[in-house]
Amino acid sequence: MNDDKKTAAGNAIKSVTNIGIATNICLLATKLAVGFFSGSIALVADGLHSLSDITTDVAVLLGYHFGSKEPDTKHPYGHGRIETFSAGFIAFFLICVGSAMICYAAIDIAKGKIAKPGMPVLVVAIISVVAKELLYRLTRKVAIKWHSPALYANAWHQRSDALSSVAVVAGFLSIRWFGFEYGDQLAAVAVGLMIILVGIHIAGDCLRELTESAADSSTIEHIKRIIESDSSIHHWHKLRTRTVGREVFLDLHILVEPDLSVTAAHQITENLEKALDEQITRPINITIHIEPDTPELRK
Repeated sequence: MNDDKKTAAGNAIKSVTNIGIATNICLLATKLAVGFFSGSIALVADGLHSLSDITTDVAVLLGYHFGSKEPDTKHPYGHGRIETFSAGFIAFFLICVGSAMICYAAIDIAKGKIAKPGMPVLVVAIISVVAKELLYRLTRKVAIKWHSPALYANAWHQRSDALSSVAVVAGFLSIRWFGFEYGDQLAAVAVGLMIILVGIHIAGDCLRELTESAADSSTIEHIKRIIESDSSIHHWHKLRTRTVGREVFLDLHILVEPDLSVTAAHQITENLEKALDEQITRPINITIHIEPDTPELRK
């Protein structure tokens, strides 16, 4: 069952990421061309953000490829952490891109460079907002369904590009409607700040996983309901979870009828493992310790 989940997840992750690459290539070419010819630094910066999106799309595919390798003697728990590091790379990349955009905009303001972008800038920015917001929603949906940290990070990268295009629109309107000469540059600064904040948020999620944090609360509650639905299990305790990329590693102690044979007790664990594997959407690795249901063992 875990292999089926991994195959389905892999197909979904690769498909949505390839859609992202194709979209970002089109937006990159359009934004850079219109930005350079119209003199809009905000749109050029937005185009470079689309270039960074392509880079992180590739990082997602590489993270999935290497993270999906089967466990071996040196990596008995698999290679799922590679996906986590892939998400961390995307977070670092976002912070660097955001900082560079702020730096270049500040230099332009210091030099007194005034940009007066034309109507094509507004049209391209609006198209970008719509395209990247749709791509964010699609990518996020797949990431949540298959619990991919790298893809979830990339979804936010897609949305930050949509937000950067919103900032370009705001900068354009501030120049045209209010005559504010540095609206384009300040829009680029706003874009940079948004991207940095997204990067910090994603980096925090990666650090939590690397420090062996438990699975998310909804997954844990689902696990508890499955355990408690089995009437053969009298009590349970010491439930522990941790995540490795898209996978959940789980161990717990269950208390069963003391007079059961080893075979019967083992069958209870088999049934529980099957129920967990079938009902939890992400790959799950389970270790169960069986104990007799006696007063001194109920904790």
